[in-house]
Amino acid sequence: MTYCVGILVQDGLVMLADTRTNAGLDNISTFRKLQIIEVPGERVIAVASAGNLAASQAVMQLVTEGFGEEEEETRTLQTVGSMFEAAQLIGKAVQRVYAADGPAMEAQKTRFDVMMLVGGQVNGGRLRLFQVYSAGNFIKASPDTPYLQIGEHKYGKPILDRAISHDTELLDALKLGLISMDSTMRSNLGVGMPIDLMVYRRDALKTDLVRRVDETDAYFAGLRSSWSDALSQAHKAIPRPPYSGEIGAGADD
Repeated sequence: MTYCVGILVQDGLVMLADTRTNAGLDNISTFRKLQIIEVPGERVIAVASAGNLAASQAVMQLVTEGFGEEEEETRTLQTVGSMFEAAQLIGKAVQRVYAADGPAMEAQKTRFDVMMLVGGQVNGGRLRLFQVYSAGNFIKASPDTPYLQIGEHKYGKPILDRAISHDTELLDALKLGLISMDSTMRSNLGVGMPIDLMVYRRDALKTDLVRRVDETDAYFAGLRSSWSDALSQAHKAIPRPPYSGEIGAGADD
């Protein structure tokens, strides 16, 4: 299991991904799931992956090295002309990997499961964020839906639903993404540190921040503690339900 989130706001883009690939009691391993293709002044493209690790790696190899000898298939993330083309290319790569490996995986009762977030900007184009599914089709983020998630998303979603909007400031979007990640890690052992993150400011054509957050990161430790304290204080500040007279009233019915 994994958790990745992309947040597209007016000021720019935030991408976060955990690194856990196995959460057995005696076998915990990590792998980088956030890949960044950056040519300063020309393009920044970030790809986060969830699902079968071998399939995800095969997709990334295709989109960074090319599919084959046919001219239409020599495009890579380093050469596509727009973010829409980047999403199309990743979708096509997912379909190609499924055609090659999917039947054998299903014969071994292993579900072909790969999803990806791709976000960024190519010079001359718009800053965009897409979610690519296992079938190779995709959806886009919009001002009405400014974030997309893949993997174990249910624990971190309520925070983003309540707090993220298209007008959220970029560093606030990063903070909320980290809170969303922390909430997910607290509720699911299959999601774990370190966390890879990227912050990109619209039209900059270079990353503002690329960082790996681990257990020694002082800001993240403080964020976890502050969020827990804030939740505790918030629920205590809300009046108790005025139903105490009704509790147990039906016991003799």
